[in-house]
Amino acid sequence: MPIAERRMYLHPIRDASRHLVRELGFMGSTLAGTDLPPSAVHALIEIGDRQVDTAAQLCTVLNLEKSSVSRMLNKLIKAGELATQPGERDAREKILRLTAQGRQTLAGINSYAERQVLNALDILPATVCADIAAGLQTYADALRAHRAGETTPVPETEIASGYRPGFVARTLEMHMQYYSRTVGFGAFFESTVGAALADLAGRLSHPLNETWSALSGGRIVGSVSIDGESLGDNRAHLRAFIIDDSLRGSGVGRKLLNQAVAFCDERGFRETHLWTFKGLDAARHLYESVGFFLAEEQQGEQWGQPMTEQLFIRPQG
Repeated sequence: MPIAERRMYLHPIRDASRHLVRELGFMGSTLAGTDLPPSAVHALIEIGDRQVDTAAQLCTVLNLEKSSVSRMLNKLIKAGELATQPGERDAREKILRLTAQGRQTLAGINSYAERQVLNALDILPATVCADIAAGLQTYADALRAHRAGETTPVPETEIASGYRPGFVARTLEMHMQYYSRTVGFGAFFESTVGAALADLAGRLSHPLNETWSALSGGRIVGSVSIDGESLGDNRAHLRAFIIDDSLRGSGVGRKLLNQAVAFCDERGFRETHLWTFKGLDAARHLYESVGFFLAEEQQGEQWGQPMTEQLFIRPQG
Protein backbone atom coordinates (compact mmCIF):
# COMPACT_ATOMS: atom_id res chain seq x y z
CA MET A 1 0.00 0.00 0.00
CA PRO A 2 1.45 3.44 -0.94
CA ILE A 3 2.54 5.58 2.02
CA ALA A 4 -0.01 8.31 1.21
CA GLU A 5 -2.81 5.77 1.38
CA ARG A 6 -1.47 4.33 4.66
CA ARG A 7 -1.49 7.81 6.21
CA MET A 8 -5.24 8.05 5.57
CA TYR A 9 -5.72 5.38 8.22
CA LEU A 10 -3.05 6.59 10.67
CA HIS A 11 -5.07 8.91 12.88
CA PRO A 12 -8.33 6.86 12.95
CA ILE A 13 -6.39 3.75 14.03
CA ARG A 14 -4.41 5.67 16.66
CA ASP A 15 -7.60 7.22 18.03
CA ALA A 16 -9.37 3.87 18.14
CA SER A 17 -6.37 2.26 19.86
CA ARG A 18 -6.36 4.89 22.60
CA HIS A 19 -10.09 4.49 23.14
CA LEU A 20 -9.73 0.70 23.35
CA VAL A 21 -7.02 1.01 25.99
CA ARG A 22 -9.19 3.33 28.08
CA GLU A 23 -12.52 1.54 27.63
CA LEU A 24 -11.03 -1.88 28.42
CA GLY A 25 -9.52 -0.57 31.63
CA PHE A 26 -5.81 -0.67 30.84
CA MET A 27 -5.20 2.79 32.29
CA GLY A 28 -5.79 1.54 35.83
CA SER A 29 -3.41 -0.28 38.15
CA THR A 30 -5.63 -3.39 38.09
CA LEU A 31 -7.56 -5.13 35.32
CA ALA A 32 -10.61 -7.29 34.58
CA GLY A 33 -12.20 -7.05 38.02
CA THR A 34 -9.13 -8.42 39.79
CA ASP A 35 -6.55 -6.84 42.06
CA LEU A 36 -3.83 -7.82 39.56
CA PRO A 37 -1.93 -5.49 37.20
CA PRO A 38 -2.55 -5.86 33.44
CA SER A 39 0.71 -7.77 32.86
CA ALA A 40 -0.23 -10.41 35.44
CA VAL A 41 -3.72 -10.77 33.99
CA HIS A 42 -2.23 -11.34 30.54
CA ALA A 43 0.23 -13.86 31.96
CA LEU A 44 -2.58 -15.91 33.54
CA ILE A 45 -4.51 -15.88 30.26
CA GLU A 46 -1.54 -17.04 28.17
CA ILE A 47 -0.52 -19.74 30.64
CA GLY A 48 -4.10 -20.89 31.15
CA ASP A 49 -4.68 -21.16 27.40
CA ARG A 50 -1.43 -23.17 27.20
CA GLN A 51 -0.04 -20.68 24.67
CA VAL A 52 3.12 -20.41 26.80
CA ASP A 53 4.79 -22.80 29.25
CA THR A 54 7.95 -21.01 30.37
CA ALA A 55 9.13 -17.62 31.56
CA ALA A 56 11.20 -17.19 28.40
CA GLN A 57 8.15 -17.72 26.19
CA LEU A 58 6.18 -15.28 28.31
CA CYS A 59 8.84 -12.59 27.80
CA THR A 60 8.41 -12.92 24.04
CA VAL A 61 4.61 -13.03 24.05
CA LEU A 62 4.14 -10.13 26.49
CA ASN A 63 7.07 -8.13 25.08
CA LEU A 64 8.52 -7.64 28.58
CA GLU A 65 12.04 -7.82 29.93
CA LYS A 66 13.21 -10.98 31.70
CA SER A 67 13.57 -9.21 35.06
CA SER A 68 10.02 -7.81 34.92
CA VAL A 69 8.54 -11.19 34.04
CA SER A 70 10.57 -12.91 36.77
CA ARG A 71 9.28 -10.50 39.44
CA MET A 72 5.71 -10.85 38.21
CA LEU A 73 5.84 -14.66 38.19
CA ASN A 74 7.35 -14.76 41.67
CA LYS A 75 4.44 -12.65 42.95
CA LEU A 76 1.87 -14.87 41.24
CA ILE A 77 3.50 -18.00 42.67
CA LYS A 78 3.63 -16.46 46.15
CA ALA A 79 -0.04 -15.46 45.83
CA GLY A 80 -0.97 -19.06 44.99
CA GLU A 81 -2.04 -18.37 41.39
CA LEU A 82 0.81 -20.25 39.72
CA ALA A 83 3.03 -23.26 40.36
CA THR A 84 6.02 -24.70 38.54
CA GLN A 85 6.89 -28.26 37.62
CA PRO A 86 9.98 -29.85 36.01
CA GLY A 87 10.01 -30.15 32.24
CA GLU A 88 9.51 -33.59 30.73
CA ARG A 89 12.65 -33.37 28.58
CA ASP A 90 14.78 -31.24 30.90
CA ALA A 91 14.11 -31.37 34.64
CA ARG A 92 15.97 -28.07 35.06
CA GLU A 93 13.32 -26.29 33.00
CA LYS A 94 10.45 -24.81 35.01
CA ILE A 95 7.05 -25.33 33.41
CA LEU A 96 4.38 -22.83 34.46
CA ARG A 97 0.91 -24.08 35.37
CA LEU A 98 -2.14 -22.50 36.97
CA THR A 99 -3.10 -23.73 40.41
CA ALA A 100 -6.73 -24.40 41.32
CA GLN A 101 -6.86 -20.85 42.65
CA GLY A 102 -5.31 -19.59 39.41
CA ARG A 103 -7.90 -21.41 37.31
CA GLN A 104 -10.64 -19.81 39.39
CA THR A 105 -9.06 -16.39 38.93
CA LEU A 106 -8.77 -16.96 35.19
CA ALA A 107 -12.43 -18.01 34.99
CA GLY A 108 -13.37 -14.70 36.58
CA ILE A 109 -11.12 -12.77 34.18
CA ASN A 110 -12.64 -14.50 31.17
CA SER A 111 -16.17 -13.93 32.42
CA TYR A 112 -15.48 -10.24 33.00
CA ALA A 113 -13.85 -9.79 29.58
CA GLU A 114 -16.57 -11.71 27.76
CA ARG A 115 -19.25 -9.48 29.30
CA GLN A 116 -17.36 -6.40 28.14
CA VAL A 117 -17.10 -7.63 24.58
CA LEU A 118 -20.60 -9.09 24.32
CA ASN A 119 -22.20 -5.93 25.71
CA ALA A 120 -20.54 -3.95 22.92
CA LEU A 121 -21.25 -6.49 20.18
CA ASP A 122 -24.88 -6.74 21.27
CA ILE A 123 -25.65 -3.36 19.67
CA LEU A 124 -23.89 -4.17 16.39
CA PRO A 125 -24.99 -6.20 13.32
CA ALA A 126 -23.38 -9.61 12.90
CA THR A 127 -21.58 -8.57 9.71
CA VAL A 128 -19.94 -5.64 11.51
CA CYS A 129 -18.88 -7.94 14.35
CA ALA A 130 -17.16 -10.21 11.82
CA ASP A 131 -15.30 -7.28 10.27
CA ILE A 132 -14.18 -6.04 13.70
CA ALA A 133 -12.86 -9.45 14.71
CA ALA A 134 -10.99 -9.95 11.45
CA GLY A 135 -9.58 -6.40 11.37
CA LEU A 136 -8.37 -6.41 14.96
CA GLN A 137 -6.70 -9.79 14.55
CA THR A 138 -4.94 -8.74 11.35
CA TYR A 139 -3.78 -5.45 12.92
CA ALA A 140 -2.47 -7.27 16.01
CA ASP A 141 -0.64 -9.77 13.79
CA ALA A 142 0.98 -6.93 11.84
CA LEU A 143 2.15 -5.18 15.03
CA ARG A 144 3.65 -8.43 16.30
CA ALA A 145 5.35 -9.14 12.96
CA HIS A 146 6.97 -5.70 12.94
CA ARG A 147 8.18 -6.11 16.52
CA ALA A 148 9.63 -9.51 15.68
CA GLY A 149 11.46 -8.08 12.68
CA GLU A 150 9.61 -10.25 10.18
CA THR A 151 10.17 -8.83 6.73
CA THR A 152 7.42 -10.80 4.99
CA PRO A 153 4.26 -8.65 5.07
CA VAL A 154 0.94 -10.06 6.16
CA PRO A 155 -0.48 -11.25 2.82
CA GLU A 156 -3.43 -9.35 1.45
CA THR A 157 -6.43 -11.61 1.06
CA GLU A 158 -10.10 -11.16 0.33
CA ILE A 159 -12.94 -13.36 1.52
CA ALA A 160 -15.42 -14.36 -1.18
CA SER A 161 -18.64 -16.29 -0.62
CA GLY A 162 -20.14 -18.90 -2.91
CA TYR A 163 -18.81 -21.63 -5.15
CA ARG A 164 -15.63 -20.91 -7.08
CA PRO A 165 -14.01 -23.09 -9.75
CA GLY A 166 -11.52 -25.39 -8.08
CA PHE A 167 -13.35 -25.34 -4.72
CA VAL A 168 -13.28 -29.13 -4.29
CA ALA A 169 -9.77 -29.73 -5.64
CA ARG A 170 -8.07 -26.86 -3.83
CA THR A 171 -9.83 -27.46 -0.50
CA LEU A 172 -8.91 -31.13 -0.69
CA GLU A 173 -5.30 -30.27 -1.56
CA MET A 174 -4.96 -28.00 1.49
CA HIS A 175 -6.43 -30.70 3.73
CA MET A 176 -3.92 -33.24 2.47
CA GLN A 177 -0.98 -30.82 2.78
CA TYR A 178 -1.79 -30.33 6.44
CA TYR A 179 -3.12 -33.69 7.64
CA SER A 180 -0.63 -35.88 5.79
CA ARG A 181 2.19 -33.96 7.46
CA THR A 182 0.77 -33.57 10.96
CA VAL A 183 -1.26 -36.76 11.38
CA GLY A 184 -0.04 -39.10 8.65
CA PHE A 185 -3.35 -39.45 6.83
CA GLY A 186 -3.19 -40.92 3.35
CA ALA A 187 -5.36 -42.24 0.50
CA PHE A 188 -8.33 -43.27 2.65
CA PHE A 189 -8.62 -39.82 4.22
CA GLU A 190 -8.23 -38.14 0.83
CA SER A 191 -10.95 -40.22 -0.80
CA THR A 192 -13.35 -39.73 2.12
CA VAL A 193 -12.89 -35.96 2.31
CA GLY A 194 -13.01 -35.67 -1.47
CA ALA A 195 -16.37 -37.43 -1.63
CA ALA A 196 -17.79 -35.24 1.14
CA LEU A 197 -16.60 -32.06 -0.59
CA ALA A 198 -18.07 -33.18 -3.91
CA ASP A 199 -21.43 -33.83 -2.24
CA LEU A 200 -21.38 -30.42 -0.56
CA ALA A 201 -20.42 -28.65 -3.79
CA GLY A 202 -23.55 -30.03 -5.43
CA ARG A 203 -25.72 -28.48 -2.72
CA LEU A 204 -24.12 -25.02 -2.35
CA SER A 205 -26.95 -23.39 -4.29
CA HIS A 206 -29.38 -24.29 -1.50
CA PRO A 207 -30.13 -21.33 0.83
CA LEU A 208 -29.06 -23.09 4.04
CA ASN A 209 -25.61 -23.95 2.65
CA GLU A 210 -22.70 -21.63 1.94
CA THR A 211 -18.96 -21.60 1.46
CA TRP A 212 -16.30 -18.92 1.77
CA SER A 213 -12.90 -18.81 0.13
CA ALA A 214 -9.88 -16.75 1.13
CA LEU A 215 -8.32 -15.48 -2.10
CA SER A 216 -4.81 -14.21 -2.73
CA GLY A 217 -4.13 -13.16 -6.28
CA GLY A 218 -7.27 -15.03 -7.32
CA ARG A 219 -5.97 -18.30 -5.83
CA ILE A 220 -7.89 -20.10 -3.08
CA VAL A 221 -5.71 -20.06 0.05
CA GLY A 222 -8.36 -20.91 2.63
CA SER A 223 -11.87 -22.30 2.84
CA VAL A 224 -14.75 -22.94 5.22
CA SER A 225 -18.30 -24.15 4.56
CA ILE A 226 -21.62 -24.35 6.36
CA ASP A 227 -23.88 -27.31 5.62
CA GLY A 228 -27.30 -26.37 6.98
CA GLU A 229 -29.11 -29.47 5.74
CA SER A 230 -27.32 -32.67 6.76
CA LEU A 231 -27.83 -32.54 10.54
CA GLY A 232 -31.48 -31.48 10.58
CA ASP A 233 -33.33 -30.05 13.61
CA ASN A 234 -32.24 -26.50 12.69
CA ARG A 235 -28.57 -27.34 13.27
CA ALA A 236 -25.67 -26.26 11.07
CA HIS A 237 -22.53 -28.25 10.36
CA LEU A 238 -19.29 -26.27 9.97
CA ARG A 239 -17.17 -28.24 7.50
CA ALA A 240 -13.95 -28.18 5.48
CA PHE A 241 -12.25 -25.43 7.48
CA ILE A 242 -8.67 -25.18 6.25
CA ILE A 243 -6.06 -22.61 5.25
CA ASP A 244 -2.87 -22.91 3.24
CA ASP A 245 0.20 -23.81 5.32
CA SER A 246 1.92 -20.55 4.35
CA LEU A 247 -0.84 -18.47 5.98
CA ARG A 248 -1.04 -20.08 9.42
CA GLY A 249 -0.96 -17.37 12.06
CA SER A 250 -1.85 -14.63 9.55
CA GLY A 251 -5.43 -14.10 10.75
CA VAL A 252 -6.96 -15.48 7.54
CA GLY A 253 -8.46 -18.47 9.37
CA ARG A 254 -10.18 -16.17 11.84
CA LYS A 255 -11.63 -14.10 9.01
CA LEU A 256 -13.11 -17.22 7.44
CA LEU A 257 -14.48 -18.52 10.72
CA ASN A 258 -16.07 -15.17 11.53
CA GLN A 259 -17.91 -15.21 8.20
CA ALA A 260 -19.20 -18.72 8.85
CA VAL A 261 -20.54 -18.06 12.35
CA ALA A 262 -22.08 -14.75 11.24
CA PHE A 263 -23.96 -16.66 8.51
CA CYS A 264 -25.22 -19.16 11.11
CA ASP A 265 -26.44 -16.34 13.35
CA GLU A 266 -28.17 -14.57 10.46
CA ARG A 267 -29.92 -17.78 9.37
CA GLY A 268 -31.02 -18.42 12.95
CA PHE A 269 -29.64 -21.95 13.34
CA ARG A 270 -30.26 -23.33 16.81
CA GLU A 271 -26.65 -24.46 17.09
CA THR A 272 -23.60 -25.14 14.96
CA HIS A 273 -21.56 -28.37 15.15
CA LEU A 274 -18.02 -29.14 14.04
CA TRP A 275 -15.89 -32.26 14.35
CA THR A 276 -12.12 -32.15 14.77
CA PHE A 277 -9.29 -34.14 16.33
CA LYS A 278 -7.75 -33.92 19.77
CA GLY A 279 -4.37 -32.22 19.84
CA LEU A 280 -5.04 -29.44 17.31
CA ASP A 281 -4.71 -26.83 20.07
CA ALA A 282 -4.38 -23.71 17.91
CA ALA A 283 -7.57 -24.57 16.03
CA ARG A 284 -9.37 -25.37 19.29
CA HIS A 285 -8.41 -21.98 20.72
CA LEU A 286 -9.83 -20.33 17.59
CA TYR A 287 -13.10 -22.29 17.82
CA GLU A 288 -13.55 -21.46 21.49
CA SER A 289 -12.89 -17.77 20.82
CA VAL A 290 -16.08 -17.58 18.71
CA GLY A 291 -18.28 -19.51 21.13
CA PHE A 292 -17.74 -23.21 20.47
CA PHE A 293 -17.36 -25.58 23.43
CA LEU A 294 -16.20 -29.18 23.61
CA ALA A 295 -19.34 -31.32 23.86
CA GLU A 296 -18.12 -34.85 23.13
CA GLU A 297 -14.93 -36.82 22.76
CA GLN A 298 -14.63 -40.35 21.41
CA GLN A 299 -12.22 -42.79 19.82
CA GLY A 300 -12.87 -43.43 16.15
CA GLU A 301 -11.30 -44.90 13.02
CA GLN A 302 -13.53 -43.43 10.33
CA TRP A 303 -10.55 -41.55 8.84
CA GLY A 304 -8.43 -44.66 8.35
CA GLN A 305 -6.52 -44.81 11.63
CA PRO A 306 -7.35 -44.51 15.35
CA MET A 307 -7.96 -40.90 16.37
CA THR A 308 -9.60 -39.11 19.28
CA GLU A 309 -12.45 -37.24 17.63
CA GLN A 310 -13.98 -34.17 19.25
CA LEU A 311 -17.39 -32.58 18.73
CA PHE A 312 -17.60 -28.84 19.35
CA ILE A 313 -20.96 -27.06 19.53
CA ARG A 314 -21.77 -23.35 19.31
CA PRO A 315 -25.24 -22.34 20.54
CA GLN A 316 -27.02 -19.71 18.47
CA GLY A 317 -26.23 -16.15 19.48
